[in-house]
Amino acid sequence: MPIIVWILFVLFVVIMLALDLGVFNRRPHEIKTKEALVWSVFWIALAMLFNVGLYIWDGKDPALLFFTGYVIEKSLSVDNLFVFLMLFTYFGVPKENQHKVLFWGVFGAIVMRAIFIFTGIALIERFHFTIYVFGIFLVFTGIKMAVEKKSKIEPEKNIVLKMFKRFFHVTKGYRKGNFFVRENGGLVATPLFVALLMVESFDIVFAVDSVPAILAVTRDPFIVFTSNVFAILGLRALYFVLAQFVEKFHYLKLAISVILSYVGVKMIVSDIYKMSPGVSSCIILAILLIAVVASIIKDKNRSL
Repeated sequence: MPIIVWILFVLFVVIMLALDLGVFNRRPHEIKTKEALVWSVFWIALAMLFNVGLYIWDGKDPALLFFTGYVIEKSLSVDNLFVFLMLFTYFGVPKENQHKVLFWGVFGAIVMRAIFIFTGIALIERFHFTIYVFGIFLVFTGIKMAVEKKSKIEPEKNIVLKMFKRFFHVTKGYRKGNFFVRENGGLVATPLFVALLMVESFDIVFAVDSVPAILAVTRDPFIVFTSNVFAILGLRALYFVLAQFVEKFHYLKLAISVILSYVGVKMIVSDIYKMSPGVSSCIILAILLIAVVASIIKDKNRSL
């Protein structure tokens, strides 16, 4: 892809983030379901509009690869919402400040994903055997996710948080929407920054799963990066939409584990058999659809 297209895309992302924080969400407030739903639809529509543009610009296969990558990253992002919900509950983050934490979390995630993506592509191109390592890792992760019990996070055991508290003092309470405040002539962190630090540290863990998963679909850096970015950009709005319904998605984790295992196998056998992007997209969508329908049926049976 020409360098000018890269520049324009990065510029677009910067402008959208600036508008989000500086205009639309300038004043801290609790994001209601209706507002979050509108924003979620907006980000998904924007991604699909970009997909159409990619189809016109570069053809059918790149557009299908983007769509497949976007669906994978979006489904993995939904699973991440469980962790964010537990983190915000654990730290008691005020609802009006949760958007700010997620905003800067998204900004950091985009930077980290870019590093992971280009490192992963470079490794595969230089050392081809790493494609099998990534594939085996995804299969192992998928199986582990399927058999493990309900995940539990313990922020107090997080090494990043432990290291941070060695060098910085943390206020006992929140200070409006501030990450840092001055107390006794020194700079002191607030629990809001600690929550952000935890979000960023967990996103590194998420990237370890998501980047190999998208590399199983394509190793085109532009498609990999853009599909990741669009999935991440819509994550904040999606969080506020699904936060109150997240427990109803009973089979989501199982579906994601199947998808991870599927793309892992796809990566392992890529030198022997290459599946068309269209078929791959249909398989992933079918897995997600079955999980959603099964979750709805189970939830209805519980309410009877």
